[in-house]
Amino acid sequence: MKLAVHRIPGLVLTDHQFAVPLDYGKPDGERVSVFAREVAASGKESADLPWLVFLQGGPGSAAPRPDAASGWLKRALADYRVLLLDQRGTGRSSAVSARSLSRLPDARAQAEHLIHFRADAIVADAERVRRELIGEDTRWTVLGQSYGGFCALHYLSAAPEGLAAALFTGGLPPIDRAADDVYRATYRTLAEKNELYYARYPEDEARARRIADHLAAVDVRLGDGDRLSPRRFQQLGIQFGASDGFERVHYLLEEAFPEEQDRSDLGFSFLAHFDQAFSFQTNPIYAMLHEPIYAQGSATRWAAERIRSEHPEFDASRAGRVLFTGEMIYPWMFDEYKELRPLRAAADLLAERSDWPALYDRVALGQNEVPCAAAIYVHDMYVGRAFSEETASAVRGMKTWVTSEYEHNALRLDGERVLGRLLDLVRGVA
Repeated sequence: MKLAVHRIPGLVLTDHQFAVPLDYGKPDGERVSVFAREVAASGKESADLPWLVFLQGGPGSAAPRPDAASGWLKRALADYRVLLLDQRGTGRSSAVSARSLSRLPDARAQAEHLIHFRADAIVADAERVRRELIGEDTRWTVLGQSYGGFCALHYLSAAPEGLAAALFTGGLPPIDRAADDVYRATYRTLAEKNELYYARYPEDEARARRIADHLAAVDVRLGDGDRLSPRRFQQLGIQFGASDGFERVHYLLEEAFPEEQDRSDLGFSFLAHFDQAFSFQTNPIYAMLHEPIYAQGSATRWAAERIRSEHPEFDASRAGRVLFTGEMIYPWMFDEYKELRPLRAAADLLAERSDWPALYDRVALGQNEVPCAAAIYVHDMYVGRAFSEETASAVRGMKTWVTSEYEHNALRLDGERVLGRLLDLVRGVA
């Protein structure tokens, strides 16, 4: 259903809403809505253009909200009509929040609801939208950023007949490796990132140590009343995967003990900006499903927490350097984050669930006929290079651009060039 058309300088935006099954195994059961925003360049809104669907990173993040024809969108609109899909549970699609989940009768119902928000359901939604919006016989191209690439790989496995091409930016997931493998590799990468961070900002060793010790000794509260614990402080390392991540953390640590106040207290600016560095409170899908996006036929059992025990150097109570953690979800977060507390029992059920269906078909990928190309970032902290190259070798016809020029946020940083290179690869001109 078309909702509205808006015009901003350089862009024509058309809003669409689609009703889809919550559970595709029960097509006549509960329905949820999926929102998508069609974007065309001004003057091309009536042109017969191929479609490119953007699959956002996450899980649990809405599609970008365009305000100008710039970056990767500028390059895309030169050749395509773009569809920005709010993946189910995000943005203007039927939202998943702590409040919406609280309306379900118990933790088991919450967990059973959330199993329908992984890549398999997202791709089923995309196929439903494709058939309704442009027709059964018309294919489109998908561009998957980060977790969007996980969705795109499932698309290649499950519904390649819908695809004209598949493009990946920092988002080639391991095909059949368990979450334990992923987190063992990620902790090693994190240790290297910490080493690089402290090499750039050696004075932050003393700052981080002082902050962690202060938080261990003093009950420091954030604006919503949550306690800022040492392990929550360590989560700042999630920023290290972006090109400007070291700077974000460094400038925040500079604010910790302002000169103009009692230096025994953490500054208000530090606490306010710390709270803004994370989206765990507003994005429960990310917290609840981050480990299950790797689950295929086995339980994750809080993999990041278990594997962390193999790396005692990340224990902030130890003397010496404080190491920051990264893109990990820990069970204690469901005690320390106000909005996540009501979801702890459901999160535990998801962590113990062992009957997750397979997301990737190695045989289908080995026989792939859809043109595809992937940007693989050598120092990617979120989606590791080694596993990405392993996956690329298993997908027939996959062309890769392995580069050390960028971090995980390359599409945001230099999207026009990145998308242009991927298009050249699938078109055989690069």
